[in-house]
Amino acid sequence: MTSEVSQVSLSELPMDNWMAHLPSALWETPLCYMAIPGSHNAITYCLDRNDRSPVDPTQPDMLQKLDKYMKPIIRPFVYKWAIAQESSIREQLDSGVRYCDLRIAHRPNDSSNDLYFYHGVYTTITVEMVLKEIREWLDVHPKEVVILSFSHFLGLSQELHTLLVSSIKNNVFDSKLCPKMECVTLRNLWSQGHQVIVSYEHNIANYHRELWFHIPYWWANKCKAEALIEEFERRKQNGRPGGFFVTGINLTEDLKYICSHPTESLKDMVMSAYPILLSWVKQQKPGSNTGSLNIIAGDFVTESRFIPTVIALNENLLKRTIITEP
Repeated sequence: MTSEVSQVSLSELPMDNWMAHLPSALWETPLCYMAIPGSHNAITYCLDRNDRSPVDPTQPDMLQKLDKYMKPIIRPFVYKWAIAQESSIREQLDSGVRYCDLRIAHRPNDSSNDLYFYHGVYTTITVEMVLKEIREWLDVHPKEVVILSFSHFLGLSQELHTLLVSSIKNNVFDSKLCPKMECVTLRNLWSQGHQVIVSYEHNIANYHRELWFHIPYWWANKCKAEALIEEFERRKQNGRPGGFFVTGINLTEDLKYICSHPTESLKDMVMSAYPILLSWVKQQKPGSNTGSLNIIAGDFVTESRFIPTVIALNENLLKRTIITEP
């Protein structure tokens, strides 16, 4: 006799320990087929507001020149559109985030080996400080698994890459790192004590079994929710990538949008779009089928129902699970 697993309200799980509280029917589901909430530009809550801190060199030349000569006018605009998260990394993890988009930089003219995060400007806290904070959080949440995506490297020499990888492997996460493997499930991660999957967008990942290759990130590059949804629906028709991948529902402002909304900020744009975006997210399904999603990342993720909405998508996997009864 067979019966479907009864539906569980996964959105009501304790967000700081939601993986630990998932029904056992999901423990052997590959994580790349589950719905996982993520944070886009996760470390932008601590951008350096000191005027002596430079604008990052990926910004348009015009902005860099204006910032140099009109800093009191330009900097407030930079901050308004550069901050994508206002909650600390610990608060994000407590709220249920399990994928973090980490953009790493070495400050220009800095003689130290310290690395920072950046988005428009650099952060005040170092990469090492944030990674140790994540490690401390994991020690208290032994059944939670985080995926850390290191990418968009800026100003790092080969030596700095080597030092960063050594810190990740030996100084911070050590045995918690999950090496590359074909199939990652909660059950096999728990059995081996692994809690961290690190993807690293650099060829140094070829030489370290603990570094996964870069996780694809679907970016729509749209400033309107409707256009973003249309772009993702088009991509879904071509099928999902194999393995982990991210669908970024983060909106992207352009100069035209900023100039036509001079009193707004990125947060204003994002929060006004969330009702439409979350309505679309609720219709998505995780899994291996064409059109299925995996990690879904957004901005200001702790300030809406984004995280529990993504976690609840895993109820679709429970509906497909069949239990054979004696």
